[in-house]
Amino acid sequence: MSRIVDVPYSGWVIPAACALVLLVSGASYGDTVTYAGSGSFSEDGYDFDLSAEAVFVLEDSTLTVTLSNTSDADVLIPSEVLTGLLFAIDGGTLTPVSAVLGEGSTVLWPDPTGDAPGTGYLVTAYGNDVGAEWAYIAGEGISSSGLDDLFGAGDRFDTAHDLSPPESPDGLQYGILSEGDNPLTGNTPVTGGYPLIDGSVVFTFLASDGFTLGSIYDVSFQYGTSLDQPNIPIPEPSTFVLLGLGLTVVAYRRMGKRRN
Repeated sequence: MSRIVDVPYSGWVIPAACALVLLVSGASYGDTVTYAGSGSFSEDGYDFDLSAEAVFVLEDSTLTVTLSNTSDADVLIPSEVLTGLLFAIDGGTLTPVSAVLGEGSTVLWPDPTGDAPGTGYLVTAYGNDVGAEWAYIAGEGISSSGLDDLFGAGDRFDTAHDLSPPESPDGLQYGILSEGDNPLTGNTPVTGGYPLIDGSVVFTFLASDGFTLGSIYDVSFQYGTSLDQPNIPIPEPSTFVLLGLGLTVVAYRRMGKRRN
């Protein structure tokens, strides 16, 4: 059973010096839950569009999470690179198993022949496995970046390898570009400075007894390399009715709550 509930509302996330106006989708519970969010933010006088989707599928004791950067906007700065899916769970536990490129996805990397940055596509050194660059922490979620040292090398899905030194999660590398990205445009970090993913990432977990898709809460999409950079929160199902009344919600990143 799969169901998506669209819940439009206006609100702001205030990370440092950029504001987000959000249009979000939440979900009800079954075998599949889809969380989606979109919005825009301003930085240095320019406006940028964001959009992301996470699909949770629970089959017996196996949970898969497919994370995609669904924006059709060109990625021009690191704050547009999707680097995290933050969430907590209430009931059961999740044990990380693997992180692999989604179907049709590739790693974008500068062409070693010296052609223009962004024109070369490589499969990772371990097939489509990117587990050495993505991490999971219970109560925090998934990230390819350290996010102010919240995620460390020991939290990675694969701690035996490293695709891009230093030991990740660290910096922007292996974040997810938008569907509309042109790899030849943008500032240096997004035009060949780091290996970045063109497509999606599929994460697999072993779920314990007591875990259901209803256990998931406090879901948000994180961009860039710091918790001060854009974040799109998805409202809890219990808030859908209130949001439908057209209330304006001001949401701040609950960094303190997560750290505690």
